[in-house]
Amino acid sequence: MIEIKDLTKSFDGVEVLSHISMTLEKGKIYGLVGRNGSGKTMLMKHILGFVSPTSGTITIDGKVLGKDIDAPDNIGAIIENPGFLPGYSGFRNLKMLASIRHKISDEDIKNAIRLVGLDPESKKHVGKYSLGMRQRLGLAQALMEHPDILLLDEPLSGLDNDGVQEMYQILLKQREEGKLIVVASHSSEDIRVLCNEIFHFDKGKMIDHQIAEK
Repeated sequence: MIEIKDLTKSFDGVEVLSHISMTLEKGKIYGLVGRNGSGKTMLMKHILGFVSPTSGTITIDGKVLGKDIDAPDNIGAIIENPGFLPGYSGFRNLKMLASIRHKISDEDIKNAIRLVGLDPESKKHVGKYSLGMRQRLGLAQALMEHPDILLLDEPLSGLDNDGVQEMYQILLKQREEGKLIVVASHSSEDIRVLCNEIFHFDKGKMIDHQIAEK
C-alpha cells in the first residue's frame, strides 16, 4: 500500500505539487491524467524517492520515505523516456541494470523480455530499436525483478494498436497477480481499459478523483 498525505513540493517558491493525498492498494491499477507539467511525473518521482517533498509524507508498506527508508526497493518503473545504452542489445542493457542489485538471474531477464514480445537472443542494438520496441524494453526492465509496485509513465506511447492490446493484457495480468500499478497516460482509452481509479491533475493539483466500474 502507498499512502500519500498532504504532499506539497515547491521550487523557488512555486508549487509544482499542492496538497496531494491518496491511498493506493495492491491489486488495482490507478490512472494519473493531465497535461504535460500537471504534476503526474513529479508525483511518481516522489514515490520513487528521487525527489523529497517540501511538506507531507509518503508511506510505502508502513515505512515513511525519507525517514524509515531512503527509497523503496519493491518498485519497477518507467519514468519519462527509458534510458538505455544504444550500442548494446536489449538483453545486455537489462543485464547491466540487473547487476546493480543482483536479485535475478539471466533467465529472469530473458523471461521479462519475452513477456513484452521481444527476442532476448537478438543482437540488435537498442540504438536501432523503434520507439515501440524501446517502450517494450522499458516495460521488461520495470517487470524483470518481480516488483510489488509498478509506476509507468506513458508506457504505451509509440506502440501500434496490436502492441497496445498486448500491453493491456500484460498489465491486467499483473493486476490479477496482486501488483499495485500506477499509469500516467494522455490516452482516455488506456485509462478506461486499465484503471480502477482515476486521478485528474492540473497545475500540480488533484482536481478530480473517479472510481471506474470494473
